[in-house]
Amino acid sequence: MREPFLERIEKGPLVCDGAMGTMLYSKGIPLHRCYDELNVTTPQLVKEVHLGYAKAGAELIETNTFGANKFRLHAFGLAGKVREINMAGVRLAREIAGDQLYVAGAVGPLGTRLEPLGLTSPAEAFTAFREQIAALVEAGVDIMVIETMIDLNEAHQALRAAREVCRLPIVVQMTVQADGSTPTGTRPEDFARALDDWGADLIGVNCSVGPAAVQETLERMAAVTEKKLSAQPNAGMPRTVEGRSVYLCSPEYMAGYARRFIQTGARLVGGCCGTTPEHIKAIKAAVRSSNPQRARAAVEVAAQPSHTLPMVPAPNRSRLAAKLANREFAILVEVVPPKGCDAAKEVEGAQYLREHGIDAVNIPDGSGATARMSALTLAVLLQQRAGIEVLLHYSSRDRSVLTIQSDLLGAHALGLRNLLALTRDAPQYSTALEAGAFEVDAIGLVNLVSNLNQGLDVGANPLGVQTAFLVGTAINPSAVNWDEELQRFKSKVEAGADFAVTQPIFQAEQLGKCLERVRAFAPDIPVIAGICPLTSFRNAEFMNNEVPGVSVPPQVMERMRAADSGERARQEGVKIAQETLGAVQPLVQGVQITAPFGRYALAVEVAQALGAAPAAASGVQP
Repeated sequence: MREPFLERIEKGPLVCDGAMGTMLYSKGIPLHRCYDELNVTTPQLVKEVHLGYAKAGAELIETNTFGANKFRLHAFGLAGKVREINMAGVRLAREIAGDQLYVAGAVGPLGTRLEPLGLTSPAEAFTAFREQIAALVEAGVDIMVIETMIDLNEAHQALRAAREVCRLPIVVQMTVQADGSTPTGTRPEDFARALDDWGADLIGVNCSVGPAAVQETLERMAAVTEKKLSAQPNAGMPRTVEGRSVYLCSPEYMAGYARRFIQTGARLVGGCCGTTPEHIKAIKAAVRSSNPQRARAAVEVAAQPSHTLPMVPAPNRSRLAAKLANREFAILVEVVPPKGCDAAKEVEGAQYLREHGIDAVNIPDGSGATARMSALTLAVLLQQRAGIEVLLHYSSRDRSVLTIQSDLLGAHALGLRNLLALTRDAPQYSTALEAGAFEVDAIGLVNLVSNLNQGLDVGANPLGVQTAFLVGTAINPSAVNWDEELQRFKSKVEAGADFAVTQPIFQAEQLGKCLERVRAFAPDIPVIAGICPLTSFRNAEFMNNEVPGVSVPPQVMERMRAADSGERARQEGVKIAQETLGAVQPLVQGVQITAPFGRYALAVEVAQALGAAPAAASGVQP
């Protein structure tokens, strides 16, 4: 019979199992399947994995429930089966473990970002964790393992939920990078202290990195907590061989590090991605021969203070910022990055726009999903060579949090100060396969930039110097779900957005209704309206049917149909844009005008409706 888990680890280290996903993948289960659902649909396969680890010497088996929460299951249409899948997972593990081995309820991250980097509130996270953990407890697990946590705040909600549901021992394991910090930037010393304070019984590290980085992280954790530690590293970093991920750490190598983990204070050792029963068998042998005396750290590591620097006042961040702060009307024109590496035409166009009274140019990010110069590079070139200020559109799509921070710190060092923070839709057309994924959406991106403006990275670690970005965000007056659009926009404002830019507007009445609701919670936020001169009926059809978030009203479509194409259609498109600009001017603090196909003179012609831009020279078409 098993003795109580906490009493057992006081006597010496205990061996956990290895990877579940790696083994299921090796048995032919494709990565796009819901592995947690296999508890119900293919239970024998899951039991085979558990049995392999039990025969290898594992004393603790984790349930196949890592992703069995409502957020992750929702992606597979299984959100209503949280209890069924978790209880089945415990049953399968128990059938193998019997009365001799411990069964741990595996609880992974939700697969969604929590506020302030995402839309999920701490309360929603707590509720989701509570639902899963309650099912695991009901089914009879011995301990709870909250693992692979990226965000310390999310780990806290999972720990809180577990403490509310049960009195079982709780292990909380963060996942770290090569430097020991979590992907959100929290240092080992800080998450170890926090988890200790919050009442975790064991504190550990799993996944993401191999044994060497885990050992270094454990040493730093051991310096600040007396709690028992746990370690379940990957079998090294994966290599792709013929389309498959292969982990290269040998069982002997893993076993050697298991001894070091134990000397550092680990009482639960096992493996994560890439580990197999062979690895666990070697670790078991190493544990038997280990002396569990804990090596005490010679130096106590002081907590790193989180020093927030005062933000640069918004009007002082850029010329555009000063103009918006003074309630002056701003005119921006779009310049699309060129295909290839020659930006001469765009530089010439930006100089032309500056000479014709345009305040700034805006540069879209990832336009067309073809091989274009990066928006950030073009932005720097235009500011340096054309002498005009730039509003850089920056999307979080396909960028990690670390990449975003690096890009933005570099952009600031190169003199860029105006950002439009976007999530960006998947491309409508592309000459290359694009996966399309993001770690944070526009709300999280605004929060991240606000942190940088206060001298903090995403983990709230001080940088010693702050950025001074003017942060814009998008709002769509033509949104299908207006309540959702307003809620998201409100979240962006609360995160620190300084101004807003709309999708292209073709009717002022629709914009007015939108701003009426916006100003109920953000009465002073400057709004810049998008204006897009149509060039033909075909162009109008495309905008109305294939550009996300854009709606061209029937009366505009009819006017463009009557004009059809050619010069007559161009003139009609400019006239509609000028009328729209005149109608929206009293409602907004600026306009962002599209230059169709790089025809900057068209944008200047539209701007002349305000009497603010000098007339374009005859025949000039940059």
